[in-house]
Amino acid sequence: MAVDMQTNSGFSTARNAPATEEKSLGDLFADLTRESSNLVRQEVNLAKAELTQKATKVGKDAAVIAAGAFVAYAGALVLFAAIILMLVELAKMPAWGAALLVSVVALVGGGLLAMSGLNALKKIDPTPHNTIDTLKEDAKWAKQQL
Repeated sequence: MAVDMQTNSGFSTARNAPATEEKSLGDLFADLTRESSNLVRQEVNLAKAELTQKATKVGKDAAVIAAGAFVAYAGALVLFAAIILMLVELAKMPAWGAALLVSVVALVGGGLLAMSGLNALKKIDPTPHNTIDTLKEDAKWAKQQL
């Protein structure tokens, strides 16, 4: 890099002079276009990665919920049968009455559990916040470049 020596009011100062010629306006716009294209591609890749990550988490959580529900369902069926038999034997209820009572209790409990699971899924935010933040930064950068 070349250094020019300039004298202002008797004082000597050094400033850095560019080693190459300054870029033309056309070159600057070409660079801006190329960099903007790269930036957009990077933002799209970031959005894809972020959404894939969130979708993977939702999928894994849904699989765990399904597996737990299956095991709980099998256990509940056996438990319900045992409760029905107990009511018939100990409370001297008719079998149909014991089965009806147990099924009503099971339906209410199952409804409450399903609502709880839906509320948990509603709390998952699918918005790609990182991508939105960087897009805002990119817009600010582009304005500064112009």
